[in-house]
Amino acid sequence: MLDMKMIRQNLDWYKNKMAERGVEAETIDKLMELDNQRRDLIVKSESLKAERNEVSDQISHLKRNKENADDAITRMREVGAEIKQLDEQLEQVKTEQDDLEAHLPNVPHDGVPVSLTEEGAVELRKVGTPRKFDFKPKPHWEIGENLDILDFKRSAKVAGSRFVYYLGAGSMLERAVYNFYLDENDKAGYTEIIPPYMVNSASMFGTGQFPKFKENKAGFEIKDSDLTMIPTAEVPLVNFYRDEVIPSEKLPVKFTALSPAFRSEAGSAGRDTKGLIRLHQFNKVEMVQFTKPEDSWDALENITHQAESSLKKLGIPYHVITLTSSDMSFTASMTHDIEVWMPSQDCYREISSCSNTTDFQARRAHIQYRDENGKLQYIHTLNGSGLAVGRTVAAILENFQNDDGSVNIPEVLQPYMHGMKKITKQELF
Repeated sequence: MLDMKMIRQNLDWYKNKMAERGVEAETIDKLMELDNQRRDLIVKSESLKAERNEVSDQISHLKRNKENADDAITRMREVGAEIKQLDEQLEQVKTEQDDLEAHLPNVPHDGVPVSLTEEGAVELRKVGTPRKFDFKPKPHWEIGENLDILDFKRSAKVAGSRFVYYLGAGSMLERAVYNFYLDENDKAGYTEIIPPYMVNSASMFGTGQFPKFKENKAGFEIKDSDLTMIPTAEVPLVNFYRDEVIPSEKLPVKFTALSPAFRSEAGSAGRDTKGLIRLHQFNKVEMVQFTKPEDSWDALENITHQAESSLKKLGIPYHVITLTSSDMSFTASMTHDIEVWMPSQDCYREISSCSNTTDFQARRAHIQYRDENGKLQYIHTLNGSGLAVGRTVAAILENFQNDDGSVNIPEVLQPYMHGMKKITKQELF
């Protein structure tokens, strides 16, 4: 949620920053028109309420003196009717203004590349050299099916498309990856949480998924309830402190969680229809930080490097890019994407998004702290995938595959795999 006071004071600047995100100036003008109407109606209503109090005192005085109070009573009724009408108008204007505000994205940081498409992202660094194969590398879904560790056909029978069964060593590998990530985050000072996997509408609004997720049918809502399956653990983690004041001495607060993520993938028809990249249900280890405003940009680099450190230990080549103003999420002021090398596609694919949402989510979720003067301020929130587990499994299968169809297990994962060093074809059934 944006700061209306700041918009009023810096209207032209806000128009320019919103234009970087594809928001037309007319939308901001409409917001200001509604804001002016709301403020004008409040002044008129408060003035009439003050008059009503005066007339009420006058009626009491007249009655005590046994004088005729008919004219004052008539005026009291007129004022009451005017107040009711103004308050109804005020509620209507406020609802319209709130709805418009709820649809406006966060202000992009000055360091974000400006583009109304995803083209123009800036590469910050490239780590690791893609492996040169002496055979044609297979895609991860083909490797997994040949090894009998992934089963897409039976999952389609049971649940539909964009689901998967992990089997045997495949299940162990998935589990090894997320336990490794959680242990790495624990070493970095993150508190592990097992959150609810369903959240209410207030929580979805607080982190910025609602109202857009609801309108775009991008999530899985539970019929006849106020609950939605979480699209990311970011939602329950950030809302942990919704409507609370965090003691400043506790800052920064760092949370991490493994959870399934449920996405309808609305609008992605025809994209990544095979494999683990775009599923309706997938595991993800999430990181969230709550910081003071002056610390949040350093925290963005910290959370990005934390996600990178796991990839370095796995030995998977990757690069880091800063997304364009229109490609980053609705709530983000700046986003660094980490993309891993996928040999079968000969390109990098996203495995983590690390974002500073500044005070945008905190305003929606009403999360504050007290500054050194004891004044309440909005916290800054950050989130990052640390990392998407299924996509990591896909990257391991492709980058560590052998000509005979087997897959070497990265050394750091071998203790989590009971010492297994290579996945070979298994006969489970």
